[in-house]
Amino acid sequence: MKNLSQGVKPPPTHSEQRRGHPETLLNMVKEFVTREWEEVGDSDFTLEDKIEQVFQQLKDSKAKVVFDLASETGNIVVCR
Repeated sequence: MKNLSQGVKPPPTHSEQRRGHPETLLNMVKEFVTREWEEVGDSDFTLEDKIEQVFQQLKDSKAKVVFDLASETGNIVVCR
């Protein structure tokens, strides 16, 4: 298993290809995973597992990065 938090570049995604830097996207995914999984209370997966799952969902277009220009913030949302 790759350790994404220690220098391994995340796979490219739609959002990353259009704008942003890989490190920014990785930091956003880490923050999202920490916040969302903590609410669920699911501790069966490591941080790296969770990060990989989110990157796979981004790659598969099951999730996307959205930006709010007014607040200059971004978030990851499920595609419906």
